[in-house]
Amino acid sequence: MLRLLRKVQPLRAYSSAALPAPEINPSIMYCGVFINNEWRKSESGKTFETKNPSTGEVIAEVQEGDAADVDAAVAAAKKAFRLGSTWRRMDASHRGVLLNKLADLMQRDRTYLASLETLDNGKPYATAYGFDVAASASVLRYFAGWADKNHGKVIPMDGNFMAYTRHEPVGVCGQIIPWNFPMLMMAWKIAPALATGNTVVLKPAEQTPLTALYIAQLTKEAGFPPGVVNVVPGFGRAGAAIVAHNDVDKVAFTGSTEVGKLVKQGAAMSNLKRTSLELGGKSPNIIFKDANLDHAVETAHFGLFFNMGQCCCAGSRTFVEDDIYDEFVEKSVKRTQKRTVGDPFDLTIEHGPQIDEDQMIKILSLIESGKSQGAKLETGGTRVGDKGYFVAPTVFADVQDDMTIAREEIFGPVQQILKFSEIDEVIHRANKTDYGLAAAVFTKDIDKANHLIQGLRAGTVWVNTYNTLSSQMPFGGYKMSGQGRECGEYGLEAYTEVKSVIMKVHEKNS
Repeated sequence: MLRLLRKVQPLRAYSSAALPAPEINPSIMYCGVFINNEWRKSESGKTFETKNPSTGEVIAEVQEGDAADVDAAVAAAKKAFRLGSTWRRMDASHRGVLLNKLADLMQRDRTYLASLETLDNGKPYATAYGFDVAASASVLRYFAGWADKNHGKVIPMDGNFMAYTRHEPVGVCGQIIPWNFPMLMMAWKIAPALATGNTVVLKPAEQTPLTALYIAQLTKEAGFPPGVVNVVPGFGRAGAAIVAHNDVDKVAFTGSTEVGKLVKQGAAMSNLKRTSLELGGKSPNIIFKDANLDHAVETAHFGLFFNMGQCCCAGSRTFVEDDIYDEFVEKSVKRTQKRTVGDPFDLTIEHGPQIDEDQMIKILSLIESGKSQGAKLETGGTRVGDKGYFVAPTVFADVQDDMTIAREEIFGPVQQILKFSEIDEVIHRANKTDYGLAAAVFTKDIDKANHLIQGLRAGTVWVNTYNTLSSQMPFGGYKMSGQGRECGEYGLEAYTEVKSVIMKVHEKNS
């Protein structure tokens, strides 16, 4: 995944020669509720629209799951988890085989999946194909390798005892994923859960349900037994039902900090189920005067504008040392003005629409607040066109820490460039936020970098790079950016219970 992201970083480099042509109008195959390896209508009979953010037009009507559908999905997952079931009796190594098979099927259908993601989410096809599908398959393969290696320890405790630990699955896992990376977030959730022997009830975001539903069908094709993977599309009511359900043993949520608090409260109020939360961010990206300036400008641009700024770890607060501040701003503005905006199916396009009208309006409102509070709008700041939800890539200079755009997560294509003078000053300012998901440092001085690494309170610190992720490396946040880690060996901890076994050893009479 690390190499994959490096390949996708210069998105403008993709051409029709490098990628297979997208399916401009991919057929919509699955719009139902997926329970027990079967497709069904919602219990209420209600449906909801999923829209193309490039045009605002309706793509399809999707079955609207609610508490009754969650009840059915949880019952199926609970049955599949019972001791003696096909899933529980399956060799751990074969769980890995099934995850690899699912990755194979996603690679087989890569063009279709990327096209479906572009249609439903609005991200450029080059990104969906070159990163989202490939990275999702990579995560599945990584955790497939862990399926038969997640074991406990023999412990030499005092006395005549044989003592060891077992790593056992938690049980039925409720998983609620966001709309910014629908495929990848599904993979991040289901891969460790299934590798460790759990069963899943997953709710995709109502804005982007289509790829999750198609992947649900692929789990059946791959050979996962009925009830192991269940997908219930719907709105917040379905998510709340998962969180409140007493037969759900663990809930994993990726989304806003505001909703994450409700998930935590709901889990505590039900059966005190285990929770892992990957939430918002306002990540600092710190550029020192000794950095390679052109590299820092391009990487900071990517760190903010990738996926139209719709990244929880986006480097939205760009701190630049005062000696190079004006030059950095000038170069950043020129790069941003070259950023291509338009039809995400066009392989020359770097930048598609925001996810929906509400998000577009929120972003434009925050841009207005930046202007009114005295930040200098260098470029952008407007809607692009009158069809779809496009926002022009925007750069603000002369941003101050107390401005709204420097404090609130915009989740859009708005770069804020702030000036700093001293190293300890910038550490203090970088940490002066409720969030702590990621941070970055650009410098050629290894001592300076190590000082920042220790001082920054963030789950990931990048040095001379940004948005470089890997299946092998844990991802998660400090403070209100979340609890727990996803990916890497650390990602297994959220889906296992540790059982201590202590056995009396009787001595034979000599």
